[in-house]
Amino acid sequence: MRIVLAILLNTALLAVLLPWLRQQWRWAAYGRWRMVFAAGLGLRMLAGGIRTWHPTGDAKFMSFVGHIVTDKIWANPEATWDILTRAVTVLPKGEAPYDFVYQNTSNTWILMKILGVLNLASLENDWVNAFYVSLFAFIGCWQLVRVLATAFPATPAGTGVVAFLLWPSVWFWATGISKEAVLLSSGAWLTARLVSYFYDTTADSHAPRWAWVVWWPGTAVLAMLHFGMRYFFALPLLGVLGGVAVGRWLRRYSMGQYRLVQAAALAAVLGVGIWLAPQVNVAFSMNKFTNQVIRVYNFDVAHSIGRPHFEYPELRPTVESIAAHAPLAAVNAVTRPWLGESWSALYLAASLENTALLGLIALAVWAVLRGRIGNFPFGLGLGLGVFCLILAILIGLTTPNLGSLNRYRSELLPYLLLLLLQHDYAATALRRLRLDKAATA
Repeated sequence: MRIVLAILLNTALLAVLLPWLRQQWRWAAYGRWRMVFAAGLGLRMLAGGIRTWHPTGDAKFMSFVGHIVTDKIWANPEATWDILTRAVTVLPKGEAPYDFVYQNTSNTWILMKILGVLNLASLENDWVNAFYVSLFAFIGCWQLVRVLATAFPATPAGTGVVAFLLWPSVWFWATGISKEAVLLSSGAWLTARLVSYFYDTTADSHAPRWAWVVWWPGTAVLAMLHFGMRYFFALPLLGVLGGVAVGRWLRRYSMGQYRLVQAAALAAVLGVGIWLAPQVNVAFSMNKFTNQVIRVYNFDVAHSIGRPHFEYPELRPTVESIAAHAPLAAVNAVTRPWLGESWSALYLAASLENTALLGLIALAVWAVLRGRIGNFPFGLGLGLGVFCLILAILIGLTTPNLGSLNRYRSELLPYLLLLLLQHDYAATALRRLRLDKAATA
């Protein structure tokens, strides 16, 4: 029975995947897009396989519990829906050395449930599960890369390629059995769908009429998945995308073309969201937020003794204290570790990457001062800029461990790089990749 179900599930996957791959291969016929497609997919799959060779830490623990969830499904198939969705799952001590309590806001438990389902198709093989998740990570990022190239032909298509497919820490961390892989992919795919809906004027002519019936549920599933993976990352993204959507909607009334109106629309949506969130759930109250920041920060500091990390000795669970530390937190999130803080291989690689990132930031600032900012839409650029700032502050405040910091910011870096590479100087270099005309291919 298990083998039959695995065959059916993998056959269904291939029935969807193979036509999609053929479609993308035809679209990538121009220039070096096929090379980019193969390189992006290859890097993600290779990194996912290597990281699953001897899984450690979160990957090992999540895989272990995922197998227990699968065993519970096989033992009680009629209770599958309950096992996967109920808020509390207690595993008897005979099945594990301790009990588990599943919370529906825990990103770790949500991914464990997903792995429990993937085990039905992989026959509980962790490498195959890593293949599934790595493939999902690539598909989500590729969807956004393609949409950016199609919707904004006046911008260099290579920005999305570098940011979401080729930047080292992004493809290394956001792959394999990891929350970062599902988080980045779901967010990028969600962004791609909304950008295509609001900016790509060719989308309506190429899509069949029934496509929009599928579009809404698919978009909702991606939003829920993204929220489930890390809600304090998802809420800022959903907020800024909502603000961008309102700004685009105002264009119907001949107002949205003004930058001040677009900025006001973004501020209004974010303001309403900040006010509304605590009314929906007390978990989003300001008091809960500040205490959660301090709790996570203290936990990370306590577990970073003897390892490279930074500290905020004066940080307190108040809005004023968090606001005062926000600028330094944002800088730490983007620049640490510095070159020389540690000579361990991963820290050294991260510090070299940060040195390159600082160079890109300096070049982008110079381009702004010279008025060479490029042609990226103002409303979307402003929204993604605000998203990057919020994320940098949150990561910098809650993740003082430099190793964890480099992993967590794999959701931040692609969007930051996307903005940093829009100016005319970067465009001149990126157009040598011969990717720009793919939008018309």
